[in-house]
Amino acid sequence: MYIHERKDWPRLTWDKVRLAGLLAEVRHLQGRLLGRMESLGFALREEATLSTLTQDVLKTSEIEGEKLDLQQVRSSLAKRMGVDIGATAPIDRAVEGIVELMLDATTHHAAPLSEERLFGWHAALFPTGRSGLRRITVGGWRTEASGAMQVVSGPIGREQVHFEAPDSSRLPQEMTRFVTWFNEAPETDPVIKAALAHFWFVTIHPFEDGNGRIARALADLLLARFEGTSQRFYSMSSQIQKERKEYYLILETSQKGPLDITAWIEWFLNCLKRAIEAAEETLQAVLQKARFWETNRRGTLNERQKKVLNLLLDGFQGKLTSSKWAKLTKCSQDTALRDINDLLAQHILLKEEAGGRSTSYVLSLK
Repeated sequence: MYIHERKDWPRLTWDKVRLAGLLAEVRHLQGRLLGRMESLGFALREEATLSTLTQDVLKTSEIEGEKLDLQQVRSSLAKRMGVDIGATAPIDRAVEGIVELMLDATTHHAAPLSEERLFGWHAALFPTGRSGLRRITVGGWRTEASGAMQVVSGPIGREQVHFEAPDSSRLPQEMTRFVTWFNEAPETDPVIKAALAHFWFVTIHPFEDGNGRIARALADLLLARFEGTSQRFYSMSSQIQKERKEYYLILETSQKGPLDITAWIEWFLNCLKRAIEAAEETLQAVLQKARFWETNRRGTLNERQKKVLNLLLDGFQGKLTSSKWAKLTKCSQDTALRDINDLLAQHILLKEEAGGRSTSYVLSLK
């Protein structure tokens, strides 16, 4: 029996005593992180938010097996946040869609949830009306025509069904109840409510596709609402991606279990705790970038050099070579080598040990 088939669904319960210590620890970490970020100043908080949201968008898509381009995601977010990052990359419509969803959830966290808002998020995720090659219902609940909504794995003919969602005929009532509850003042701790919303929504599975991404956005919305800020300094989706196997396992176990979902909430709180602790890496990267430009602000760097240095500071993927430099800055190979040699002379770049045709370069951050 799936949890949504139980008589008292969706009256979910949990062991408050068992969770009390962990919840207090998470709340303490949240407060400490927000306090540290407040002391940084607006510009650095914006940079931290841009970095965090970039990872959030990349990782919430990666959990579903979809790889997005880092520079496209960062460019799309920067444009909407009004952050100047120099020249921006051409942006695919699919990237724009998930960015619009995440920013609406976190920036407008105080706005009430509605079916229309959820439909808008879903339409943004699937601008072509297709999930891969398959046409799906976009901006509306799944219908009887789509058949049973199952989570399966394994080869064709030997599939294993991990979960089957409520029948489509139940969706109007299920979602009306969910949205009403979501908009009510929390009767429990707001962080617990974020865990409940994530689980409840993904169990209803109201759309043909995109349910996981929207469930995680709903949890982010409630966390932002609780913290009272649209600026994000930790990425829950990044941590879930690191623990993807455990994430799906605890969901499956809880969706096949009783209405007591203490185990799910405990996993969610532990994952959130690790996400907040991992925010230290984001903070250090932001401070490192600020120190770098403070040290090099008096240099005579051209726009091509500034662009590539920013890419390196923001986590450039792969090795930087002269040919990649030429491609990134749309210049000739000779110009790329002049730019690089100038930075080597200023001790801003270092040449990696492998030479010849494979010569690559890294930042000097001493």
